[in-house]
Amino acid sequence: MLTKRWKSTQASQFLHSESRKLLLHLLCHPLLNIRSQAYSCCLKLVKDCLGIHNIAKPPSSVCHAIHFLLHPRVLYEICSFGLQDSQHEQVSSAATLMLMYLLQGRLMMAPMTWNKFIEALYPVVPILQGYADTEEPLGNCILALSETNDENEGILPRTTRLRASLRLLFSKKPLVRSMALKHLMFHLTVEEGANQKRPLLNGGVLSSVPNLFIVEKPIQLKLDEAKESVFKAETVEKLYDIFISGTIDLALRKSAAEQLAVIMQDSKMHEIIKKMGVIDKILAYCTECIHRDGQIMDSMVLPCLTLLRKLVYADPAKRLSLAFQPYVLLMLFRVALIFQEHGAVVNEVAVLLCLLLFDEASRKEIWSDALSCDSSNKLPFSLPVAVVRRYHLPVRITAHHAVSPNSVVLPFSCELWSLKPVSDMLKMSWNLSWFHGIDNLLQLPNYDTGSQEVSDTLKLSSADIMTLKITRASSGLQDCLNSIIQAVSHREVRTAVTRMNFYVLNDRLAFMCSSGPCGATLKSAAWQTALSRFLQVLPASSEDEKLLADVLCFLNKLLKEQESALEAEHLKWILNVVLKHNPESLLDLVVQPEPQTQDEMDDTKTAIRRQMQKELITFFNTLLLRFMSATDRKDLEPAGYFRTELALKLMQYLRVTDAPHFYGLPSLERTLRGMVHVTSVPGWSSYSVTMESFTICKKYLAGLLEVISSFYVEWKGNAMSFMGKGVTKCAILCLLHLSHEMIAQAPNADWVSLWFLPCDSSEEQVPSPQGLAWLIPLWVDRDPEVKFTSLAIGSALTSLEAGCLALTESCHNISGGLWGTVINILLDQSECSMVRREAAFILQNLLVIPLPTEDVKDSIWQGPCVHDEESGLSLTGKPALQALLYHCHFYEHLNEMVRQCYLGRYTFDLNCSLGDSLAADKNSISDFDDSISFWRPLSRQSQSPSSQSTSETMIISPAPSRENAVELQATTSPRPSVIHEVPVNRLMAQGQSDTTATTSSSPHDSPRTTIRPNQCAVVTPPLLSAVCGLLNNLLIVTPKDTGIALQQAHTLTALSSLISSSMIERCILEMKSPLPRSSHTEYTKVQVLFLLQFVSSLSQLLQSCLLTDTRLVMQDDLLASLLTNTFMVLSIRSKDGLEPELSAAVHQAWEDLFSLLATLLRKCGSTSLPSVTAALAKHWTAIIDTVCECVHLSVSHPGLHVVCLQFLAILFSEEGKRVLHNKESACYHPNMVFLLDEDEESQASVAQLCESIIQNYEEKSSKDILKHIAASVLLPLLAISKSAQKCALEANLIESCLEQMKHIHAQLNLDSLRPGKVFQKKKDDHLGKELKLVMQLLRNCFFQNEGCKAASNGTHLISVLHSLWPWFLMDDSLMQTTLHLLCVYTANHPSGCSLLCIASSGLSPHQTIQRIAAGNSLMHSIVKLASQTPAEDSIIQQMTFNLLANLVIAHDCKGILQKNNFLQNFLSLPLPKGGNKCLGILAVAWLKLLFNLSFGEDGQQMIVKMNANLDQLVEMTKYKHKSSPYMVLLILHNICFSSANKAKIIANDKVIAVLSACLDSDSPMAQRIGASALWALLHNCQKAKVTLKNPSIKRRIDETYASVKKTVLQNQETQQDVYHLKCLETLVQFLSS
Repeated sequence: MLTKRWKSTQASQFLHSESRKLLLHLLCHPLLNIRSQAYSCCLKLVKDCLGIHNIAKPPSSVCHAIHFLLHPRVLYEICSFGLQDSQHEQVSSAATLMLMYLLQGRLMMAPMTWNKFIEALYPVVPILQGYADTEEPLGNCILALSETNDENEGILPRTTRLRASLRLLFSKKPLVRSMALKHLMFHLTVEEGANQKRPLLNGGVLSSVPNLFIVEKPIQLKLDEAKESVFKAETVEKLYDIFISGTIDLALRKSAAEQLAVIMQDSKMHEIIKKMGVIDKILAYCTECIHRDGQIMDSMVLPCLTLLRKLVYADPAKRLSLAFQPYVLLMLFRVALIFQEHGAVVNEVAVLLCLLLFDEASRKEIWSDALSCDSSNKLPFSLPVAVVRRYHLPVRITAHHAVSPNSVVLPFSCELWSLKPVSDMLKMSWNLSWFHGIDNLLQLPNYDTGSQEVSDTLKLSSADIMTLKITRASSGLQDCLNSIIQAVSHREVRTAVTRMNFYVLNDRLAFMCSSGPCGATLKSAAWQTALSRFLQVLPASSEDEKLLADVLCFLNKLLKEQESALEAEHLKWILNVVLKHNPESLLDLVVQPEPQTQDEMDDTKTAIRRQMQKELITFFNTLLLRFMSATDRKDLEPAGYFRTELALKLMQYLRVTDAPHFYGLPSLERTLRGMVHVTSVPGWSSYSVTMESFTICKKYLAGLLEVISSFYVEWKGNAMSFMGKGVTKCAILCLLHLSHEMIAQAPNADWVSLWFLPCDSSEEQVPSPQGLAWLIPLWVDRDPEVKFTSLAIGSALTSLEAGCLALTESCHNISGGLWGTVINILLDQSECSMVRREAAFILQNLLVIPLPTEDVKDSIWQGPCVHDEESGLSLTGKPALQALLYHCHFYEHLNEMVRQCYLGRYTFDLNCSLGDSLAADKNSISDFDDSISFWRPLSRQSQSPSSQSTSETMIISPAPSRENAVELQATTSPRPSVIHEVPVNRLMAQGQSDTTATTSSSPHDSPRTTIRPNQCAVVTPPLLSAVCGLLNNLLIVTPKDTGIALQQAHTLTALSSLISSSMIERCILEMKSPLPRSSHTEYTKVQVLFLLQFVSSLSQLLQSCLLTDTRLVMQDDLLASLLTNTFMVLSIRSKDGLEPELSAAVHQAWEDLFSLLATLLRKCGSTSLPSVTAALAKHWTAIIDTVCECVHLSVSHPGLHVVCLQFLAILFSEEGKRVLHNKESACYHPNMVFLLDEDEESQASVAQLCESIIQNYEEKSSKDILKHIAASVLLPLLAISKSAQKCALEANLIESCLEQMKHIHAQLNLDSLRPGKVFQKKKDDHLGKELKLVMQLLRNCFFQNEGCKAASNGTHLISVLHSLWPWFLMDDSLMQTTLHLLCVYTANHPSGCSLLCIASSGLSPHQTIQRIAAGNSLMHSIVKLASQTPAEDSIIQQMTFNLLANLVIAHDCKGILQKNNFLQNFLSLPLPKGGNKCLGILAVAWLKLLFNLSFGEDGQQMIVKMNANLDQLVEMTKYKHKSSPYMVLLILHNICFSSANKAKIIANDKVIAVLSACLDSDSPMAQRIGASALWALLHNCQKAKVTLKNPSIKRRIDETYASVKKTVLQNQETQQDVYHLKCLETLVQFLSS
C-alpha cells in the first residue's frame, strides 16, 4: 500500500506524511511479529527493486518503489533501533541487508533515487558510523562512506567525508580508528596552505592519532542556570577588551581569557560576549597558533578552547554553523596534534569535535513531530542512546531515545467492548459512517425504519438522537428558531433564546467566533423572521420587557461575537427595524414616562425595566460600532440618521436637574455611555432634519457641563467622594468628542465661551467667573483616564487662540499658572504616558501663538510669566519660557523619558480573579473601549474603575530598555506595599498664590509622590511623538536656544536610537499572518501604529532641525544609525495583506522619511551623500520596490508620490554633481552609479524603477505638475545611469519626445497664424517650457551613450530641430537648451554630425529666406548663428562654438565651413589690449574649434591656407588662459604633421621661433609639445632640417636633451618622459647627420 501511494503522481504531501507515520509505527511496533513482518516486507521490496535480476531494466522503472524508505526518519529508525534489535534477530538481519542493498545499489538506482537516498542519509551518518567495522560487510560499506578515491571523489561530499573521518576517531574499535586516519590524510594534504601550518605530518606525529581522542575521564557538560548573575556586563566587556588587545602583554591576555572562561559558566553572560565577536577572535588565535611561526600563541590555546567549548555547547545555531566549516575542524585537529602531550588541550579539542561532529544527531526535532516534555528537552546538547553506546565519547551527557520516538502504546488486554463509553462511541461512529454523515442521519423521518439493516447492538437510542440534534449547531439553532416561531408563551421564547446564547458561547470558547458552526448556520438561517416581531412591537408589560431584554441580549452577543457571519444585509435589516415607526420604534424606549408616584412600580418591575434599558443601550452601542466600518453611502446615510436620532433621545433622557431618577447613578452612567458611543464618530450631529448640528452640540454641552458640575466640581472631585466615578468618566469622554465636533461644526471661533461654567457665587465672597477653571481639578484626578481625557479637552480647546487665552486666564490663581502646571504634568514621571502626552499637546498649542520677546504690558497674549521672589525680577514671553525650561531641567527630563521608553507590545494577564471579573462586568466602561482604543493599553491596568490610580500604570521592575524590548506583562493588581499614596489634591499641595513664582513651578521643588527609580510609569512611543511635536514648535519659537540645548543634551541621538525598524517589520509580518486570537492582532496593530507615528514625528522634528541648523543632524553618532533605520523602515512592504489603516500609517511614515532625506540632501548634499548612499545600498532592492509602489500612488496618496520623487531627484542630482566634479575625495564605494549600473543583483529592480518613472512621466498630461516632478527625476537619472538610458531607449522615450516636439511645433505655427492675433516675438510660455523639458530629456538620453545616439540616427531629430529653429532664435533660453542638446548629441558621434549637413524638409514658412540665403541644412543655420551672434551674448556664442568644435570632426561639416569662409572670421578676432594678458571667451572658443579642426589633415590644411592665420596664432601665444594654457601650441603642433603645410610653416620664422622657444620653457608640457612639433617638421622634410640647423636652435635642442636625460636618469621615468626623451634624441640625431 505504501509503495502504491508513493508511486502515485497524484498523491499529496499529506498522504506521503501520513503513510510515513504508519510505516514508522509498524517498524517499531511492540509486537514482535508485526515488527518482524514490517522489516521483512521492506527487505523484500528492496530486493525486488535493487536485485541483480533488474540489471537489464531501466533504473527509473524499478527503483521508484523504494522511495518511501528514503527519508531521514525512516533511516534513523532502521539504524538506531532495527540494527540493534536484541529481541528479534530476524529484524536486525533484515535491517542489515536493507542498508547493504541501499549502500551498494548505486548502479541499480536512477540518479534521482540515489541523490534522494544520499540526502536522506546525511543526518543519519553519525548513527550509522557507529556500526563501522573492518571485518563485517555492512561495516565495510559504512567505512566506504568516508573514503576518497583516486579521482579525489567519494560517495559523500568533501566536507561530509571530512566530518565522517574525524567522527570515526571516536569509535570503540582500534582498527576503525586506524582506517579513519587513512581517510583523514587526504583532507590534511590538500588543505589550503598546509605547508605553512604546524605540525609537519610525519610518522612520529601521526602514530598516536588513532588513540588521540580516547579520553580516560570524560568531561561533564553543564552550565549555571541561576536566575540572577553575579557578574556585571561592564566586567565582561573590560576583560574582553584586554583579551583582544594587540598591545597588551600576552600573559595578561591569557589571564583575561581564563577569567572569561570562568565567567562563561554563567550562560546569561554569553550574549554579551558573542555580540562582540569573541568566537571569531578565538578562531583567529587558534589559526595563528597552528601557523608555522605561531609558537608564541601556545599559551593562549587552552583558555580559548575552554571558552569556545562553553559558548558552542549553549548555542545550537553557532554549533551548526561551525560544524560545516572544514577549516575549523582541521584547525582543531592540528591543535590536538601539536599539543598531543598536553592532556588538557587534547581533552578540550575532543569535546569540541564531539559537539560539532554529532550536532545533527543531537537535534531531536528532526526525528519526531512532537517533543516530549521531559527535562532533557531543555538541555542544549544530548545524544541518542545508539550514539552513546557505540562511540567512546569524551563527555558525560544525558542520552535520549532509549526507545523509538515513533513507538505506540498497546491498549489493555481486557475486553474493551464491555465498557459503555467504548460501545457508545462505536455505535455513534458506525451510524455516522453508515448514513454518510450526521445531516443524513438527522433527516431520516423515522430512524427505526431507516436502520432496519443495522444490528440492534449498534442502533441509537432516542436519547442519542436527541443528543445529536442538540449538539449539532445547524439542527439545534434551527430547532430553536422553530420553537420561537411556534411559541405560545414568553417562557418558550426565552428558553429558545437562552439555548441560542449557548451556541454563540460555544463558538467563542472554541476560538471560532465567526468561522464556527453557529456562524455558518446563521448565514443561511432565517433568524430575522423569528425575531422581527419582538423588535417591532414595543413591550406592554413587564413580561414583554423581560422577553425583549433577552432578545436584545442575544442580538448583542450576535453582533459582537459573529462579526463576519453577519452580512451587511443583516445589519441593514436590524437598522431598519430599529428606525421603523410601527407606530413607535425601539428608539422611543430610551425615554419612557416616569410613574407619577413611587408606588406605581414595585421593585421587581423596576429591576426588569432597568435591565431592559441596559440591554437596549448596549445593543444600540454595539450596533453603532458595527456601522463604524461602513463606507458605502447607502449605509452611511441611515447609520448617520440613526446616530443623530439616538443622540437626541439620549439628550432628552439627560434631565439632570428635575428628573426623579437623578440619583440613579447606574442609569445615568448607561445614558452617558451611550452618548460616548454616539459622539465618537465625527459628524454625528449633522444628520438631524429638525435641528441644526451646532444647536445639538450646544445642548449636549449644557447638559454635560451640568453633570460635571453636579457630580464632580461641587463635590471637589474625588478628594471628597467616589460617588459618580463612572458618570464623571463617561461625561468627560463625551465632552472630548464634543469638543472636536464643535471645532468642525461651529460657524466661527466664538464658541469657546460656551464651555464656561456660570459664576461661582457665595455669601462670603464676591461672585467670580469660573471660566474653564472646572477643567483644572480633572487634570489631577485619581483616575488616569479622567486626567487624560480632561487634558485632551484642554488640548482641543487650545487649538484655538480663544481657548489658549481662556485657559490661561482660568489658571492665573494656580501656582505656576497654565504653563507651569502643564510642564509639571509633562515632566512628572509618576504620570502615565497618555496623560503626559496630552500635556505636551497643550504646550505645543500654546507655542503656536507668537510670544513677545520682551515685556509688553498692552499685549493680550504674554505667554508664560515667571517671578523671582528674591530679586523681584519678572519675565514674560520668550525669556520667561527659556527660564522656565531651564529651571525645570526640561531637556534632562526628556532624555530620561527616552531611556524609560518601552517599545514592545502591551499585553495583560487574562488570569484575573472571579471577583475582579464580576466587578469589571458591573462597573467598567469596557463597552466603549473602541472609542479610546489607542489608550486601552495604559488605561485598563485595573479592571475596577473605582480603584484605578496613577500608580497602577507603574511596573514594579526596572524600566525595560530599548535593547531588550520584549512584550510586557503588566500586573492587574499591583502590590500596595510598594506604591506610595498620591497627594489628595496636587494644587493644594503645591500651595495657592496670586503671584507666579519660579521657585514653585519647578517639579523638583513642589511636593509630590516619591517614586523609586524602578517604579516610573512606562513611557510609550505616543508620548515621545508628542514630545517631538513640542520640540518642533520650540525650535521654531526659539531656534538658537533650543538647538543648543538639544545638542548639549544629545536628545536627537537618543530619540533616533528608538526607531526600531526590526520590531515594526516583525509586527507587520504578524499582522499579515495573524494568530487566531483577535485581541493579539489588535495589540500588534496598535503597537505598529504607535511606532510608525513616532517615526513620522521624529522625522518632522529632524527636518526642522536641518532647516534651522544642519549641525544638529550632521553628527556621526546620529546620522549613521538614523539612515540605517530610515531605509529599513522604507524597505517594509505595505501592499501585501495590510489593512487600510495600517497601510495609511506606513505611507505617512514613508512620506515623512522621504521628506527628511530630501531635506538632508538639499541642505548638505555633498557631505551627506556618502552616508546616504552607503545606507541605501544595504536595502537597495527593497527601496526600489518601495519607490515603485510610491510612484503608483499618485492618485490615492499624492503627497507621498511627490516627496518620494523629490528625494530621488535630489539624490540623482547630487550624484551627478559628484561625477561631474570627479573629485578624488568624492570617490567612495558603493555610489549611486554603481548601484544603478554595476550591481548585477539589482539590475532587474533598477529596470523596474526606470520603467515606472518613465511610465509615470508619459501617462501624465503636459499641464499636470506631477509630470514635471517625474521629469525632474528622469533628467538626473538619465544623466548618471547607462541602465536608465537603455531602459528609455527600449521604452521608446526618444520617439515619444520627438512626437511631442512635432506637436509643439504644429501648435506654435497654428498660434502664429490665428487671424486677429498679433504675433508675439516671444513664444507661448507653456509650450516653451514643455519644449525645453523635452529637449533636456533627449539631451540626457544621449549623454555619453553611443547606443542612444546611433538609434536616433534613423529618427527625424535633426529635421525637427531645424523646423523649430526660428522659434529658438526668438528665445535665448530655448536656444541654449537646443545648443546643449546638439553638443551632447554630436560629441564623439561623426555620423550624427553628418546628419546636420543634410538638407531638411518640412520647414516652416518663416524659413524661406534662410533657405535662399544660407542653404537648407541645420549646419548652415548654426554657422550663421556663430557668425551673427553679438559679442555680448557670451553664453550662446560659447555654446555655438562648442557645437562647431564637435561638428568639425565630420568631413561634411568641414566642407560647409570652408564654403562659407567661416574661418576668415578668426582673422578679425580682437585680441586684448593694454595690460590685460588673458584671452577672452570668444578667443578661447575659437581656439577649441581650431584645435578640433587640426586633428585631421584636411582641417590642418584649412587652417594653414588662410593667410595670416599662423601669424594670428603666434600672436595669441603671448596671451594666457587658465583652463587651456597650451591650446595654441597644440594647434601649431598638430599642423606640423601635415606634409603639405610644412613649407609654409618653415617659411614662417615666427612659428619656428615659438616652437624652438618651447624648449627653454619651465613647463615640461610646453617642452614636450615643442620637441614633438619640431620632430614632426623634420620628418621627411630636408628643408626643415636646413632651417633647424640654426646654431641657436641646435644649441637649445642639445641643452634640453642633456637636461631631460639627466632628469630621467635621476627620477623614475614615466611614459611622457620616455616620449619626450625620444623626441629630443631623434632631433639630435637628425641635426647631427
